[in-house]
Amino acid sequence: MRKLILLIALTLLPMQAYANSEEKAPDESAGPVIEYMEMKPKFTVNLAEPKKYLMINIQLMVEGAANVAKVKKFMPVLRHEMIMMLSGLHVDELQTMEQRENLRVKTKQLITDKLTKLENSDGFRDVFFSEFLIN
Repeated sequence: MRKLILLIALTLLPMQAYANSEEKAPDESAGPVIEYMEMKPKFTVNLAEPKKYLMINIQLMVEGAANVAKVKKFMPVLRHEMIMMLSGLHVDELQTMEQRENLRVKTKQLITDKLTKLENSDGFRDVFFSEFLIN
């Protein structure tokens, strides 16, 4: 009796392993993958006041692998535009949460405009500040 049960178990085991090994097709309704890209290295720019600077780490939200490659391709241009925009800001323009949110929106618009001018801004979704230091 034991041999019969063992024989049945050994016969069914490969079939169960095969059934479990079938890869499920990816859910196409989930849509493209979202990726967050850090603009490395973080930005450190002089502010308008003497001996004051802003250190900021920026993350870009990009949708789709082709768009990630496009943003990487234009990263030097985007970094240049960011440095030019951030340089010379006044400390009193960056104190409140509303002012920082306005800067975030302005940054998003700048990147969207530059990508549109260079190629297109498809896939670029948003920008986030992951570090923000004024000294």
